[in-house]
Amino acid sequence: MGSSFTPSIKDALAGKVTEKTIIDEIAQTAYNEYENFTEQFTSEQMAAKLNEFLALISDRPNLVSTLSNIPELTEGNKLLLKIGNSVQEEDVRVIKPELMSFLRRELRNSGIELSTSIEKIESERIHFNDSEKMQILMQKNPELFELKQKFNLDFNA
Repeated sequence: MGSSFTPSIKDALAGKVTEKTIIDEIAQTAYNEYENFTEQFTSEQMAAKLNEFLALISDRPNLVSTLSNIPELTEGNKLLLKIGNSVQEEDVRVIKPELMSFLRRELRNSGIELSTSIEKIESERIHFNDSEKMQILMQKNPELFELKQKFNLDFNA
């Protein structure tokens, strides 16, 4: 990815240039690259192009997992990606310029914008004690009960 932004050495040494500054500048350059495109697209087309992008970054499984939640197409060309935590949000922020550039080019629409929303994932129960784990495993594999009996295993202690 080419960029016309080159930070000065003086600014970098003075602490005026940060990773966020560089990423934001690259993002601005990448976002403006396809400013003339206005073709409409469907959620299915967007999902297909997102899957193509995921194939390109397959060496980054955490990011692939985060982006596997297909963004919701909201008003106009706005995409809303629901994520689980702030770590995922930071990962998306770092890859966002590259992702937006790809989607805008492939879908031929420069108005595409991506925002994230942290959604609290509700679950009934996450933690199980040893005895509960053993019960679940024995339900899945009844032969495990025989092993428990044979070796006199007790998880209540």
